[in-house]
Amino acid sequence: MTIFPHVFAESEERQELRRQVAKLAAKYGREWFTDKARAGDKTTDLWLEVAKNGYLGINIPEEHGGGGGGIGDIAAVCEELAAQGCPLLLMVVSPAICGTIISRFGTEEQKQRWLPGICDGTGTMAFAITEPDAGTNSHAITTTARRDGDGWVLTGQKIYISGVDEADHVLIVARAEDARTGRLKPCLFVVPTVAPGFEHRDIPMEIVSPEKQFTVFLDDVRLSDDHLVGDEDAGLEQLFAGLNPERIMAASFSTGLARFALGKAAAYAKERAVFGQPIGAHQAIAHPLAQSHIEVELARLMTQKAAALYDAGDDAGAGEAANMAKYAAAEAACDAVDRAVQTHGGNGITQEFGMAGLLVATRAGRIAPVSREMILNYVAMHSLGLPKSY
Repeated sequence: MTIFPHVFAESEERQELRRQVAKLAAKYGREWFTDKARAGDKTTDLWLEVAKNGYLGINIPEEHGGGGGGIGDIAAVCEELAAQGCPLLLMVVSPAICGTIISRFGTEEQKQRWLPGICDGTGTMAFAITEPDAGTNSHAITTTARRDGDGWVLTGQKIYISGVDEADHVLIVARAEDARTGRLKPCLFVVPTVAPGFEHRDIPMEIVSPEKQFTVFLDDVRLSDDHLVGDEDAGLEQLFAGLNPERIMAASFSTGLARFALGKAAAYAKERAVFGQPIGAHQAIAHPLAQSHIEVELARLMTQKAAALYDAGDDAGAGEAANMAKYAAAEAACDAVDRAVQTHGGNGITQEFGMAGLLVATRAGRIAPVSREMILNYVAMHSLGLPKSY
């Protein structure tokens, strides 16, 4: 049995990475982040500074402009940014999903073309898998890719795609016909956002975030063969090379927000006095916050395990752990923010104290990138060996 000591105690290098990212993000802070979001502005300054310091592409090989680290490193960056109130959703997408897939399966020419821009922040890439009628069932994707001479033609529609307006390219999951069986198989294509036939439409959201969601339309988008990433026959192996990091990053996103909310709640509970003593002295306040701290730390531990397994090349073990981490982190974050709002009382639903907006942000973690119900299905089937229920 392989043992990963750093699952339980992160290396000094990883801890220093966390400290430096937290220090950088603290220069901006939650107020700056929400002001940008409410004004319809972008957090490009923070994004580029993260990149300039080498953190944005820390998981990408050095020869392609990255830091040569692993998913555990980029997850730590994601978490620390969120813990300072500056969650960058596109970190989950551009370096972690797209960067990982291209690093593992792209040609050398594709790596040289797209990875440096992902690392330095000038070539952000979005990721598109979700469809209006497929929902959680990725096997029901209807976006198709058909051969046309020495290239491809993509047709279909995607929904809830993050940051298309900030991306130069979108890594799109389509389905191509297998010449041997006639069945459709998943394939991955890098599509320029300026390609003829590519359109995107903003989806109004309640969440306070500078990163918008879009519906994407593909109307006979023509691509040369070098926009296909990996082997067209590899199918799900290539797709899940990106989806397991996505779950790990989503977990870190959630635990970071939870830590931010708990920090604010604990500070308020020490300062706010009622009946002659701080409200934190009352167990009705102290115990829920303590419980959330325990839940968040447990979720962080599972996230570290998932990252360690993935970086060690254990895709099967990482799949189980990544799903569990994402589930645990989303649940812990929702509870932590709810308790933080309650700790603040009426102040918890004001813009001044900034707690209420986190309710929607953390609640999204129970839905995306995979719903908690589908994770429970996965664990029931693969961990417990129960019959398939869907």
